[in-house]
Amino acid sequence: MKYVVTGSAGFIGRHVCAELLAQGHDVVGIDSFTDYYDVAIKRANAEWLGSHARYRAVELDIASGRLDDELAASDAVIHLAGQPGVRLSWNEYFHVYVERNIVASQRVLEAARRTGVRRVVLASSSSVYGNASEYPTTEDSPTRPYSPYGVTKLAMEQLAWAYAENWGVPVTVLRYFTVYGPWQRPDMGMHRFIAQTAAGELVTVYGDGEQVRDFTYVTDAAAATVAAATADVPPGSLLNVAGGASSTVNNVLKLVAENVGREVISHREPEQPGDVRVTGGSIDRARRILGWEPAVPLADGIKRQVVQQLGGDLG
Repeated sequence: MKYVVTGSAGFIGRHVCAELLAQGHDVVGIDSFTDYYDVAIKRANAEWLGSHARYRAVELDIASGRLDDELAASDAVIHLAGQPGVRLSWNEYFHVYVERNIVASQRVLEAARRTGVRRVVLASSSSVYGNASEYPTTEDSPTRPYSPYGVTKLAMEQLAWAYAENWGVPVTVLRYFTVYGPWQRPDMGMHRFIAQTAAGELVTVYGDGEQVRDFTYVTDAAAATVAAATADVPPGSLLNVAGGASSTVNNVLKLVAENVGREVISHREPEQPGDVRVTGGSIDRARRILGWEPAVPLADGIKRQVVQQLGGDLG
């Protein structure tokens, strides 16, 4: 089968494409190589994927470029492209989030409507829940984003439902919870903790470090994503993708120190606007519909990321 993956050269995109290729599928990877972080990292991901005979790269800005030809020739599209990050989504950067999360997603959905693609998987975020009313948070919990980033991801979801209800677009939405692992973006917490600890630098910690996150190892997230694109998933499904590895930031720093072999020297800064106190997702629905279960415990996942990030070889 043939799959189109947007945001293919990103952190999660690399792993999703790798999983599809490992299963013997053909993959068209679409990426515009935006400069939110070092473009060279994305180019390296694209080059690595490009070594696979079944992979074809397309450089395209989906917020303005035409997608119809690629979608018409595919079995499904996995839409991972978007503008990440909570803290930069305020003020003058908000328009970037609107364009890359809302406008770009609408164009994917519209192209899917025109071409009749058989499956659309959209990547959303636990940020849509904000400070949730219950933990573990189910897909039926109220959505009340705590950041502009979360607002744009929820708007993307609402667009998906509108296209599903009005046009029958066969969409599945996945809400990722704190994905980490090898080849993580350099702006993300786990990557920073490892790099700064290894270099003996101060590690910036926002707040008291007792914030709780539900950490999801990236190959687990990729497996759930591919299952949503390849399994018999009811159209309109909304699924949490969580690792079941809830931990405080302080505990993560402890695990990082153990695996790097150096003490973490932390520097405390005030809590940041938009950062929620706790995340934790119920995955009962994903278990039932996808037959999916996260396989990598947090301690093992951090060890694997340390090995890759500090020069080891994980393939």
